[in-house]
Amino acid sequence: MQTEIVFAGFGGQGVLFAGQLLAYTAMDEGKHVTWIPSYGPEMRGGTANCTVVISDEPVGSPVVRNPAIVAAFSLPSLDKYEPMVKPGGLLIVNSSLIERPVARGDIEALPVPANDIAARIGSPKLLNVIVVGALLARRPVVSMEAVKATLDANLTGKKRDLLELNYQALHEGYARAALP
Repeated sequence: MQTEIVFAGFGGQGVLFAGQLLAYTAMDEGKHVTWIPSYGPEMRGGTANCTVVISDEPVGSPVVRNPAIVAAFSLPSLDKYEPMVKPGGLLIVNSSLIERPVARGDIEALPVPANDIAARIGSPKLLNVIVVGALLARRPVVSMEAVKATLDANLTGKKRDLLELNYQALHEGYARAALP
């Protein structure tokens, strides 16, 4: 099975880290992975996105035209990627920053107020991990325990202080999106 995921937003939202987190976790679970980042020269405030392909078999091409999952962190990202989501796919929308509804009826739209949840937890830097948690609640492409292990292994230095908050963010995003 193969799953294509696009994380898109602007620099500073942790879009690339969200993709890396899934990619590293999938590799740790023995899956085949590609991760392709793309960002503008401005970095913070400029456009940023990444494409992650996770597969049980070698990935034939890292290029994705119609991803199964898109996480749109900003309105320009929603405008760009909504038409590309595969029918039946999942579109996660950061409803803290995006007020317009998803126009398509042939995909699952999941509004997640990621900035609001991150502020409540105590760090705006956590919105990306909240989105990853929500994604895993609806499409468990990797396990939550494996994501926690990846966070533990990769948050080092000053970022190590945010480990417990990242765990909380992951669970908050999951709980927000979990089906009853």
